[in-house]
Amino acid sequence: MIDRSDSTCFPLGPTVYGNGVNFSVFSKNADAVELLLFDHVDDGTPARVIRLDPEEDRTYHYWHVFVPGLVPGQVYGWRVRGPSAPERGHRFDAGKVLLDPYGKAVAVPHGYSRMAASQPGDNTAVAMKSVVADLDDYDWEGDGLLMRPFARTVIYEAHVAGLTKNPNSGVAPEKRGTYAGLIEKIPYLKDLGITAIELMPVFQFDDQDAPPGKTNYWGYAPVSFFAPHSGYSSRKDNLGPLDEFRDMVKALHKAGIEVILDVVYNHTAEGDHRGPTISFRGFGNDIYYVLDNDRARFANYTGTGNTLNANQPIVRRMIIDSLHFWVDKMHVDGFRFDLASILSRDEFGRPMENPPVLWDIESDPILAGVKLIAEAWDAAGLYQVGRFIGDNWKEWNGKFRDDVRAFLRGEEGTVTRLAQRLMGSPDIYGGREREPEQSVNFVTCHDGFSLNDLVSYNHKHNETNGEENRDGTDYNLSWNCGFEGPTDDPAIDGLRNRQIKNFITITLISVGTPMLSMGDEVRLTRYGNNNSYCQDNETSWFDWSLLTRHADMLRFTKSLIALRLSRRYAKAERSMTLNELLRKARMSWHGVKLGEPDWADHSHSLAVTLEVEKGLLFHIMLSSYWGPLEFELPPTGSARGSWRRLIDTSLESPDDFCAWNLAPRIAGDEYQLQSYSVAILFAHATEEV
Repeated sequence: MIDRSDSTCFPLGPTVYGNGVNFSVFSKNADAVELLLFDHVDDGTPARVIRLDPEEDRTYHYWHVFVPGLVPGQVYGWRVRGPSAPERGHRFDAGKVLLDPYGKAVAVPHGYSRMAASQPGDNTAVAMKSVVADLDDYDWEGDGLLMRPFARTVIYEAHVAGLTKNPNSGVAPEKRGTYAGLIEKIPYLKDLGITAIELMPVFQFDDQDAPPGKTNYWGYAPVSFFAPHSGYSSRKDNLGPLDEFRDMVKALHKAGIEVILDVVYNHTAEGDHRGPTISFRGFGNDIYYVLDNDRARFANYTGTGNTLNANQPIVRRMIIDSLHFWVDKMHVDGFRFDLASILSRDEFGRPMENPPVLWDIESDPILAGVKLIAEAWDAAGLYQVGRFIGDNWKEWNGKFRDDVRAFLRGEEGTVTRLAQRLMGSPDIYGGREREPEQSVNFVTCHDGFSLNDLVSYNHKHNETNGEENRDGTDYNLSWNCGFEGPTDDPAIDGLRNRQIKNFITITLISVGTPMLSMGDEVRLTRYGNNNSYCQDNETSWFDWSLLTRHADMLRFTKSLIALRLSRRYAKAERSMTLNELLRKARMSWHGVKLGEPDWADHSHSLAVTLEVEKGLLFHIMLSSYWGPLEFELPPTGSARGSWRRLIDTSLESPDDFCAWNLAPRIAGDEYQLQSYSVAILFAHATEEV
């Protein structure tokens, strides 16, 4: 029996009460709405169908019903009837079971079929379904957000499944590729020294949104903005993903590691006009998506077939509610927004000067202490690096990536740009009074070559993706160091090792927020594939045998992270803007000659002396020249001794990075820097490690 007097239109989604569950969904143009209750996710027929009364069960455009006796774990879906008029933007399909846009858990049937959701007819048995969840039924044991300042942050971008799915991960088979498996690798992450893990998408996604015979491995194909991906759970019960995700967050927090989610609020897995009806399309296609002038087609600013209508009020509220959910109920510390410039477009796709959804996020009190990072561009050419809206956002700095790559492969005209990147990119961010950490500095990420492949391949090798190597960018700024692909030549491999150390060094010593990509610290290869989104195999998985094979690189990276976070290198006690930092910095630029930096296009070397704290000097030398160079050294200004070598990327381990008290003294007033190398000297430091 349905008691309609108990039904409310708020909160949206399912809400568990002591005597039942309230459901509420938005659908402006629906003619009829049915709630379907299932005994099992694979059932082809619902155990119960509740037809909502458009007079009694509808408030404005919200359809809602209270069902007594229901408990968490109940599998359900929606069926919505309305106009099928693509020319007017309507794509209602009463034959499709729809996921609740506000559902907190998703169950996937064994026979799930994306194809069935794309074709006419009933897809009940093979449709994803939502699951009722009680969000307050979890013991956080006092856990809370870590709120670490960006000045003390080193980010590690990783894939939940890829971190442990390899059989050599040491994780039990039933936990490989899961949240529980990641928990077992926390000691490694803590030992590496990173302070935040940025997880590639964990929203429930459609892993069939890929070429035939392939899998959407990366996860940039969301079907829900609230539910954690069920495929990453080792538990078989429908609510297992919620608890296992929270177990992972709690364990990472206990280790002092923040959790940042790569969130995809720019498109969904429903694709273009030929795509499946999974959720949003069936509730209000014209509401949730930006449509083309031809209303039967979708605007495609994402390169994926559709674009979420982020500044439409209903969609805008959903995005904010989603962020609140992940912070409040799942204890997530921050977000990296995929193709964030999409969120600045209006309902017609035009860039807005003051996009409401971005200002909502910027000014929201629940999100005030949360890390917000923008990928400040989209696939249609809207590039906003250095001018993304608001005061609280940090930005992936694509120019840092490109300029550091260009310098280290020996391109001309790069020295001036390198100096800007080392100093926090004041040419990009200096026009606004922003903190030094505004720039998120990286040279590799999931998208593109791994760091090993960046120095091993001149060209992409994506043939296994099944698209005849047409996919993935051709603009890689890579250099194979003399041979395409793996080699046994010790000279070439030694140069590659040196170049990788150069990239890691520049990333971790530059002003800004450093980000490393999973496996780069041990020379992970993707065999030249720069678009491995559909490679759920050893091409993409972390190879744990590399910890032994490239122990020297792992040691070097760990040492640099420790240096980055030490009190000697950077203090976070006092916040200042980038401009203040540069004005107050005691810094001087040089070339191979003191006080004579060579900014000419043909230059391939640069040096800088700076005082990072009182009495501690660093002298940094960088070269992408093909032969050794003699750099003049400045006087230390102290009677306490000469310069000492902390880092030289041309040297073998352990001489490439020396402990403070073991760093050898430099005799004379010159330092010979080998080709394609970075060296860091220090002076007037205490003798403790």
